[in-house]
Formats: sequence, structure tokens, C-alpha cells
Amino acid sequence: MNSMMKAVVQTKYGSPDVLQIQEMAKPVPQANEVLIKIYATTVETTDTIFRGGKDFSARLATGIRKPKAAVPGSEFAGEIEAVGEEVTRFKVGDRVFGTAAPNVGAHAEYICLPEDSAIAHKPANLSYEEAVSIHPGALTALPNLIGAANIQRGQKILIIGASGSIGASAVQLAKHFGAHVTGVCSTPNVELVKSLGADRVIDYKQEDYTQSGDTYDIVFDSVGKSSFSQAKRVLKPEGIYLTTVISPTILRQMMWTSKFGSQKAKIVFAGLRPTAEKNDYLTLLLELLEAGQFRPLIDRCYPLEQIAEAHRYVETGRKKGNVVITIARDTSFDKRAHLPELAGTHHQ
Repeated sequence: MNSMMKAVVQTKYGSPDVLQIQEMAKPVPQANEVLIKIYATTVETTDTIFRGGKDFSARLATGIRKPKAAVPGSEFAGEIEAVGEEVTRFKVGDRVFGTAAPNVGAHAEYICLPEDSAIAHKPANLSYEEAVSIHPGALTALPNLIGAANIQRGQKILIIGASGSIGASAVQLAKHFGAHVTGVCSTPNVELVKSLGADRVIDYKQEDYTQSGDTYDIVFDSVGKSSFSQAKRVLKPEGIYLTTVISPTILRQMMWTSKFGSQKAKIVFAGLRPTAEKNDYLTLLLELLEAGQFRPLIDRCYPLEQIAEAHRYVETGRKKGNVVITIARDTSFDKRAHLPELAGTHHQ
């Protein structure tokens, strides 16, 4: 058995060119760990932020002078290749998907994780690329919608960046929870966001959502393009503003609004949520997937060797859903076995 593997290695902050493909020792599982052969992973907006190192608040987590972890990436779908002697939850040959967050290491051919990590069995009728696209956006959307906003049936929510990984998940999930959903996106993505179930779509190139005259219980900025001061214009008196991008400003507003005023500003550190909570979310996503109420969305797939190109594309801000990195080919997967589309929708 080969004891080496290919991995993306980052030793310094900078442009996508700092990402190098190198040979390194394949990890060996400890007693409570599983060794996963990774078939697919994703490049998220947070991956590009962590790589660039321009955001000092991000460096507090990833390393002040240089990255603490050499191999980036958190999301994976793959097959259990070996298990430690204490492992009972999984067996060799199990096909799985999940996240290593808040840790990294998934932009590689193999990863070792404790068996109680956020890992679930892959649906047989999804490819590894589809499986790895189920949760990256949803595991951020869910703690925002359920935890921070306590979304309720009949509430009105405005989702900014509704065609991205987090936003596309949030549209589908908010509809599942019974909310009236307005999505904000650019002209080319209006029909896509409608197909995900949005009740109304605002093309921000044609219309300013702050001037629409509508008010919302929740404003969820999934891409960090707005501000609390803008959102306050369309928030109801007890409304909640959520953003996914950390900044000194939002932290101050979060502290201030927790004590004063009825409108609240909040940010959720989704990657730091308890593993048990993430596993509950994965279970919910699989149930919704089976019921045809949730669908993973893939924009583009790149081979591992084109990881830098994938980062460049994600940094354009134009991705629809997920950008997937295919690390290994699954020749056994039958393309005809895919789940049916969401009722009345077409995904690109």
C-alpha cells in the first residue's frame, strides 16, 4: 500500500499561486479515527479568505505570520479506507461525506478524522461531487436561520447573495421552514434563484432592495456585501440582521444591539458549532434531500491540479452554488441513478 499522497500545501499567505501540489506522508488513523480516501472536496469563499491572509481577524484563527495548517480545505466526500481499533460507527468501504471544520486538511487524497466528527453516510444515488455539495453552504445557513434567527413559519426573509453556496442553501431551507423568501442576486441568476423556491427575486443591478418598500423579519447577507445600517431600512422593528463575514464593525454592532434597540445584528461562527449539532444538520439535510426539498448545486468542477484556478474563479464572486475539486474518479457510480430534480426546477 502506498504510504504517500498528493496534497495541496500552503506555507505562506498570498495569491492562489501560493497553493502547491506536493507529495506527503499519508496519515495513519489513531484508535478512534477513520482514514478517508477523498474523492471530492470544495473551494469555499472562506478558503480564499484564509489563503489570502488580508483579513487580520481571519489570521487570528489560521496563523498570524503564516498558516498554522499546511493543507487547507474542510469539506470532503470519500470512502473509508481504514479504521482504528476503537471505531464502531463506520467500517472499511463505507462511502461518506462531511466536514473537518473548524479544522482543515481536506484538499488532499486522504484525511484522518475522529469517528465522532461531522460525517454522514453518502446517499447511494448521489455522486461524490454532488454529496460534497450538500452541506458547505447549508452548514452555515442552518445555524443562522435556526440558531441566530429562530426562523418561524410565515416570517419574511431577505437573502442577499441568493445564488451562492450559502445563499442557495438558505433559500431552500427557509422555504422548508415556511418563510416567505425574497432573494437578491445579479441578472444572470434570477431564474436560478426562482427555481430554488424564492417567492420573489430582486435583481440588484436593476433595483435597490432598500428602496423596495418591503420590510422583513430577517435580512441574511450570505456574502458580506451589505451593512447593518443599510439593512435597518428594511428590517421590521424586532428584525434580525445576519451576516457571514466577520469585521470589527459587525462585532461592535452585535455587542451594541445585544443591549440596546429592538433590531439585532448577529454573526454566527458556523465552523465552531458543536460536532453533534453539525451531525443533526447533516441528518436533516439527508431527509430533505430524500423528500425532494433540497438539492445540492454545483457550478464548476476542477481537478486537484487546478486548485489555483478554482480559487481565482471563486474570488470573482460569480459562482453559483459550489465549486468542486475532483480528487479521484468513482468509476462505479451510475449517472442514471441521480435523484430527481426539485419539483419544477432545473439546475445548471
